[in-house]
Amino acid sequence: MPECRFPFSRYPVVTLAHGAGGRFTQQLIRDIFSAAMTDVQADQDGADLVFQDPPDSRLVFTTDSYVVSPLVFPGGDIGKLSVIGTCNDLAVCGAEPAYLSCGWIIEEGFPTESLFALAQSMALAAAEVGARIVTGDTKVVERGHGDGVFLNVSGVGVRRLFCHPRLIQPGDVVIVSGDLGRHGACILAQREDLQIQTPIESDCAHLWPAVSRLSPLAESVHCIRDLTRGGLATVLAELSETASLQITIERDRVPVSKKVASVCELFGMDPLYMANEGRMVVFAEPRREEDILESLGAGARRIGVVSEGRGVIASSQLGGSQMLDMLSGEQLPRIC
Repeated sequence: MPECRFPFSRYPVVTLAHGAGGRFTQQLIRDIFSAAMTDVQADQDGADLVFQDPPDSRLVFTTDSYVVSPLVFPGGDIGKLSVIGTCNDLAVCGAEPAYLSCGWIIEEGFPTESLFALAQSMALAAAEVGARIVTGDTKVVERGHGDGVFLNVSGVGVRRLFCHPRLIQPGDVVIVSGDLGRHGACILAQREDLQIQTPIESDCAHLWPAVSRLSPLAESVHCIRDLTRGGLATVLAELSETASLQITIERDRVPVSKKVASVCELFGMDPLYMANEGRMVVFAEPRREEDILESLGAGARRIGVVSEGRGVIASSQLGGSQMLDMLSGEQLPRIC
């Protein structure tokens, strides 16, 4: 039997923090699932669950589950989110989404018209990126045991470019594809019923079109990651740990909308840890910075640089600096 290093005496039961996408999630996957199922290739290199066998295979396989609450929100719903989330896991590995499966867990009493609307939303999201939903499964649980609908979507993609956290090098520039924190702020505002004249819309969107535009620059693009649970700060901390390098960002250069900043300030949250569902971070050679920014569009911005050392540092124009770590504990459960 494989050795299990999980501290059962300290954490005898699963907590919401284990699903927040930060250090507790990483520990759960590494010390329980990967320890018990030795073929699982989850989060070993700072990326979502992705399988490539053999390593030079052009096929990439991933899976993700979705429990977002509320089921429908400005800019999307659980159907759209499930397809886009899984396709984005493939995209940031350089793979074009091709085939998807969908697994439905439906609570007894859920309206059939709402179910059809979610299924349509999934189909439209798949069509946007040219992927096909080719198989699925349905289970129904008793009333009070499912909170509406939960979804699992697995995906197979065809790799068009190769990028990996271990390719990150000193001198690489750090570029984000757009303003951050909108999905997390959107879900938070909906749950708290904030009366905002123009609601914050989730950034839920496919990343493959943007990734594909980077193909001509593939030799200069070293790593791409989507910024979901745990936000930018957690992703950078994971990548710094994997690459054994220091990442320094200029906090004042990180794009955050006024509405997102206001919601975060109201609830005492840091936008750097807020979830996104249509944003990515790119690590690339500095000589191609302008080309990458042009390919990603007007919202993209260089926010930092990679150097020798360890950890993630956020500096400010006032001269101060802050060490950023992975999200520890639970900030906003059921965000995706």
